Amino acid sequence: MNTFDLFESEVRIYCRNFPVVFMKGVGSKLFDENGREYIDFFSGAGALNYGHNNLRLKKRLLEYLENDGIIHSLDMATGAKREFIERFNSVILAPRNLQYKFQFCGPTGANAVEAALKLARKVTGRKTVVFFMNAYHGLSMGALAVTGNLSKRLGAGAPLHYSMPMPFDGDLGLNADSLDYFECYLRNPGSGMELPAAVIVETIQAEGGVKVARYEWLHRLEELTRRYGIILIVDDIQVGCGRTGTFFSFEPAGINPDMICLSKSIGGFGLPMSLLLIRPECDIWRPGEHTGTFRGNNLAFVTACEALTYWEDNFFSDSIVEKADQALSLLNSIVKRYPEAQGWVRGRGLIQGLGFEVDGLAEQVSRTAFEHGLLIETCGVQDEVLKLLPPLTIGRQELEDGISRLAESIEVTLNEIGFKEAGHSAFVYH
Repeated sequence: MNTFDLFESEVRIYCRNFPVVFMKGVGSKLFDENGREYIDFFSGAGALNYGHNNLRLKKRLLEYLENDGIIHSLDMATGAKREFIERFNSVILAPRNLQYKFQFCGPTGANAVEAALKLARKVTGRKTVVFFMNAYHGLSMGALAVTGNLSKRLGAGAPLHYSMPMPFDGDLGLNADSLDYFECYLRNPGSGMELPAAVIVETIQAEGGVKVARYEWLHRLEELTRRYGIILIVDDIQVGCGRTGTFFSFEPAGINPDMICLSKSIGGFGLPMSLLLIRPECDIWRPGEHTGTFRGNNLAFVTACEALTYWEDNFFSDSIVEKADQALSLLNSIVKRYPEAQGWVRGRGLIQGLGFEVDGLAEQVSRTAFEHGLLIETCGVQDEVLKLLPPLTIGRQELEDGISRLAESIEVTLNEIGFKEAGHSAFVYH
């Protein structure tokens, strides 16, 4: 690692959590330069829903390259872009009775968020954007203004304006609806809050600790935005593209956002791609008003098209739900096995959070898990939650093996910090 320590910026983070040099990735597994195998419950922070080097996607990509397909095109028309637009519309949007215009942004999710915020302000003529406590929407200045994490906000080095936080679902306790608080601001002319241009929301706050919004809460949020003429933006960057079992995470709630931010796994293969879906009447951009050099990643269009074959029927979606049930059952078994860890589980689909009330335990378990051949990161305000984010294509046995390594890591960590008696039997599934 000396090369990276000597020459790479101190801003790097993931290589500190997983301090080896990776050389190969296949499916749900990674291999370091010494040939050691790791099960991947990280999935490129959600960018690898279809696994590492997915054979179907790789074949299409290699064919495109061998035929000298267009690589870079800004927003010029290409065959690869046309195929993606037509396929996405026919496979994803039309069957769900959704109509959106496509805006291809710069290569990261934050670019889609920035475009959505700018367009919402342009459409409404208003400035303020409401976001929710513990939200994460990116680290560029506009996206950071609607991100809740204090340490990330401090990194801006400048004031973050024209945004206002509201409590997320559950933030005011089990018996309170946080949208009562939001609605109070909206209907009271003395609240001090100007009518917002937009509300931006994650249906599941992944970085915020795998906090899941109830469907009825999301439905009421949509109703409030409609009533007051506020643009509703859903950030589906990490929990979309099938992560929850349906292609869009908001589908079971029955809502239709004005704008949808997609990135990470929309390209299918881990190639950079960022997409903003816009309700047609909101598409009031002037040509070139929001632009960028790398908006036309044709390689990502190619692999994204192939990834859509997973969504031509219900088989893949059903398999995600089945594996989610398996993961939930195994995680709940861990919680029961180790009551001293004061654990709990929450999530939806194949994003599951295993949280602990014991301070620092999740971080220690993550480090131990890496030593046991499992990549899993922490999330939440105090890094109190382990976030399970395996590839959606993971096999049931590999999923069980990964959770078994997690359980073993919890056992070892509890022993090390004195919660368990020495010699306690290792965790075994029955």
